Amino acid sequence: MQYSGWPESGELVVGEVDEIEDFGVFVDLKEYEDKRGLTHISEVASGWIKNVRDHVREGQTVVAKVLDVDEDAQQIDLSIKDVNDHQRSDKIQEWKNEQKADNWMLLAFGEDVDDDEYARVANELLAEFGSLYAGFEEAAIHGEEALEPTELDDDDIDALVETARENVSVPYVDVTGYVDLECGTSEGVDAIKEALQAAEGNGEVPDEVDLEVTYVGSPEYRIKVRAPNYKTAESQLEESADRAIAAIEEIGGTGGFHRDRRTEEE
Repeated sequence: MQYSGWPESGELVVGEVDEIEDFGVFVDLKEYEDKRGLTHISEVASGWIKNVRDHVREGQTVVAKVLDVDEDAQQIDLSIKDVNDHQRSDKIQEWKNEQKADNWMLLAFGEDVDDDEYARVANELLAEFGSLYAGFEEAAIHGEEALEPTELDDDDIDALVETARENVSVPYVDVTGYVDLECGTSEGVDAIKEALQAAEGNGEVPDEVDLEVTYVGSPEYRIKVRAPNYKTAESQLEESADRAIAAIEEIGGTGGFHRDRRTEEE
């Protein structure tokens, strides 16, 4: 996807070196339609430069900082030297992610989708999430719920979520905790079964969360949660333990939660 407007001063942009002159370098901006910037020789690299071609070459992909934008003069001044290695790496990754998202848009709505339709959906994602990639990532993790704040219709949302879940690799984190469940009544076995079912969520665990409860050794059970982030994982772990403890106590048993394992491995 290419933006139709102009970059802002201070923004980092990805470009391709198009032309090299003694006084500087012309760079085609890959993220903006028909936009070209100039990097003066003094902004190509630090220190004295004898030959610009010792530092850049035609066709090279570069990350530059926008120094100034003059729309009336159709001029964009850039600096390559003001971008450090960390910024360059992050910006290139961001740009690559947007290229992936652009391809996913075509998968979701067809390669023959017209520009207006593409722009309508893309602008909704940009307004809500800041980037196409972030929109697809949220759709992959949270499904239709993530896209509810947008003005997209149900068909749009269905297409985005389906495509996101087929193509987006979502980072996950794992957390583990343990519950001790005991019940000395005649209903003890059934009580523990009910407590374990409660721990597993009775089918109400969010789609983006994997929750597994396994037996460790009497009276200890392991709860393992995989979620998109630590906040969600910790919350689901705590809720799982609370459900199990509440269920066992309701039938006259006792329960407790702890983070470290107590029972010896068999």
